[in-house]
Amino acid sequence: MRNTPFWFVIIGLMLVLDFYVFQAIKVVNQAASEKVRTISNIIYWVLSVSALLLFIALPYLNLDSISKGLRTVIFVMIASVFFAKILVSLFLMIDDVRRGFQWVAGKLFFYNTEGEQMQEGQTINRSVFLSWLGLVTGGGLLGSLVYGFSNKYDYRVRKVPISFSNLPQAFRGLKIVQISDVHSGSFHNKSAVQRGIEKILKLQPDLILFTGDLVNGRAEEMANYKDIFSLLKAPLGVYSILGNHDYGDYETWSSKEQKVQNLEHVKAIHSEMGWRLLLNEHVVLEKNSERMALIGVENWSAKANFPKYGRLEHAYSGAEEIPFKLLMSHDPSHWDAEVRTKYPDIDLMLAGHTHGMQFGVELPWFRWSPVQYVYRQWAGLYEEGRQKLYVNRGFGFLGYPGRVGILPEITLIELS
Repeated sequence: MRNTPFWFVIIGLMLVLDFYVFQAIKVVNQAASEKVRTISNIIYWVLSVSALLLFIALPYLNLDSISKGLRTVIFVMIASVFFAKILVSLFLMIDDVRRGFQWVAGKLFFYNTEGEQMQEGQTINRSVFLSWLGLVTGGGLLGSLVYGFSNKYDYRVRKVPISFSNLPQAFRGLKIVQISDVHSGSFHNKSAVQRGIEKILKLQPDLILFTGDLVNGRAEEMANYKDIFSLLKAPLGVYSILGNHDYGDYETWSSKEQKVQNLEHVKAIHSEMGWRLLLNEHVVLEKNSERMALIGVENWSAKANFPKYGRLEHAYSGAEEIPFKLLMSHDPSHWDAEVRTKYPDIDLMLAGHTHGMQFGVELPWFRWSPVQYVYRQWAGLYEEGRQKLYVNRGFGFLGYPGRVGILPEITLIELS
């Protein structure tokens, strides 16, 4: 076992949570039969002890011999059980604090607050209610994450009409497919990925744009998927940019030269697939003698933890007189931080990066994801004045091998 204080602290916290959450199990089972109480207690402790033993055994397991997909599922399941119990504990703490105040008030003002027996006309006391609420919430989180495993290849086409008064007539009706955040190192079902590619081809786009993060960090992750992504073709071409993961910054390398070679290999893969990788540069698309500028920058983020490889001033240079400008930039924080403030004539920016955190709620009248507390623009279409931004929810997945509420996206943008 890793002989570190942090490791023992986590194990200790897991044990404390196990016993703390078990109190909620006992509370909600007060009125149950002896048989039901015994069965529920056994199920709870079998699951809890199994998760704890698996966590303790991790340093001893030969994880390299286990498939990457299975490894990820193991880690996510342990983390899910852990965070579900933290969520349950928050509700229990509310009840414990409430009862603590009642006890103190009883001692100070000499009235009896002992017990919360069911009284006539009362269907459930507050302790039982909060215990049930905590268990249902924590169980719902765990159940949602387990269910989300089945959604990771459930590609959804989102049709997004966008209008611009200055769009050249020749480009009105232009169909653009945007995909982003492939993260090929997370894939383990090639046929499912191919179904996503086939969905794109059926849309018959005029132009295909990829807004970064082809790999998780290593070029070799694309070895088994180059052939199917090479199928992507469009009359005006397939263009791409790099995302923060494509640079290999989150991998361990034996030397700086190895990291540089990996990045060059990633760049070469774009070319091998027939994609035109834009590295702080722009191209001019022409149709019926009319023009629009397609600008592509390397990763640029306003968030401190992400690098700024992008040089928009270089990419933009020479496009000043082009009547319509479309920018591909991986990180949506770039829009507020630099694009809107310095380049008000960039009409449309396409981004990705957030994945919608692969977890959230999207209804016609309500949208929520934890990622919105980090990114102001995190999924869908945003407008400020005459400028527009579209943030793709991602084609692939990273970390958690699933999607809850925020499904993988293929965006079909129609300009008018």
